[in-house]
Amino acid sequence: MSNEPSLPTSPVTPPSSKAATFFRRLLSTVILWTVVLSALFSGNPLLSDIFFLAIVCLLAWTGLLEFYGMAVRTGLLCFPAWGIFCGLSLLVGTYLHLHGLLGIHGPPARVNDFETSILILFVLGLCFRQFLRHDMSRGIGAVGTTLFGLMYVPWLLNFIQKINFFPGVEGTWYVLYFILITKASDMGAYAVGSVIGRHKMIPRVSPGKTWEGFGGALLTSAGASLLFLRLGGGHLHGMTPMHAVILGLVLGVAAVLGDLIESIFKREAGVKDSGRYFPGIGGILDLLDSLLFNAPLMYLYLRHILTHP
Repeated sequence: MSNEPSLPTSPVTPPSSKAATFFRRLLSTVILWTVVLSALFSGNPLLSDIFFLAIVCLLAWTGLLEFYGMAVRTGLLCFPAWGIFCGLSLLVGTYLHLHGLLGIHGPPARVNDFETSILILFVLGLCFRQFLRHDMSRGIGAVGTTLFGLMYVPWLLNFIQKINFFPGVEGTWYVLYFILITKASDMGAYAVGSVIGRHKMIPRVSPGKTWEGFGGALLTSAGASLLFLRLGGGHLHGMTPMHAVILGLVLGVAAVLGDLIESIFKREAGVKDSGRYFPGIGGILDLLDSLLFNAPLMYLYLRHILTHP
C-alpha cells in the first residue's frame, strides 16, 4: 500500500441547465435593452440622439474587434485598425448626414448614395494599405477579410440608424419593434428547441439548432408582432395585421439565419462565443447576430412598403 498522501480533488462544477442558461440570456437581454431603449425614449432629443450614436459606435467597434479576432484565429490576414476607423467613420458620417450637419440632406436614397461613397473610399484605402506592406502575398485575403468585416458589422448596423431617423415616421418605435420581435424569435427558438427539439437543422454548423426550435421562433415572432401592433400600433405608420404577420415571419426566419451565419464563423475560429461580455449570451456578435440581418430587412420594408405612396 502506498503511503503517499492522496491529492485533493477539485469539486466538479455541474453543467448549467438549459433553464438556467435561458434565464441568464433573458436577464442579460432585458437589462441591456432596457438601458438602451430608456435612453432612446427619454424625451430629450439631444440625450437620445447622442446616446444612440454612442451605443451604435460602441457596438460596431467591439463587434469588429471580435470579428477580426476570429479571423486572425483562423489564419486570415486583415487590417483591423483601418476597418474600425472606416466603420466608425461610416456610422458618424451617416448620423451627421441624416441630421443635415454636413450641409446636405434629403430622402433616404441620398443617404444610401452617401454611404456608397464612403464604402468606395474604404476600398480604395484598403488597396493603398496593401501597397504599404512589404509582403505582397495574401493581399486578396487581407482586403477581402477586412472589407467583409466592415460590411458584416457597421454597414448592417448602420441600417438601425436609418430606421431610427427615417423621415415622416416615429423611427424609434420601429427600432423598438424590430428589436423586440427579433429577440422574441431568439427566445422562442431556444425555449421550444430546449423542451421538444429533436430534429437537428444543420448539426455541422450549430448542433443545438432544431427544426422544432425554428418553428418556435416563427410562432413567437409572429405572435409578438401582432401583440406589439395591438399595444403600440398607433406609433407604427402603415402597419396592419397582415404586415405584422409577414414582418414577424420574415424577421423570425432572418434571425435564425443570422445566428447560423455567426455560428459558421465561430466554428471555424474554434470558439464557443465571440466574447464574454454578457452572461448567458457571450460577446457583442452573439448579441447582434440575429439583429444585423434584420435591420436592413426592416428598413427596406419600411421604405418600400409601409411608407410607399
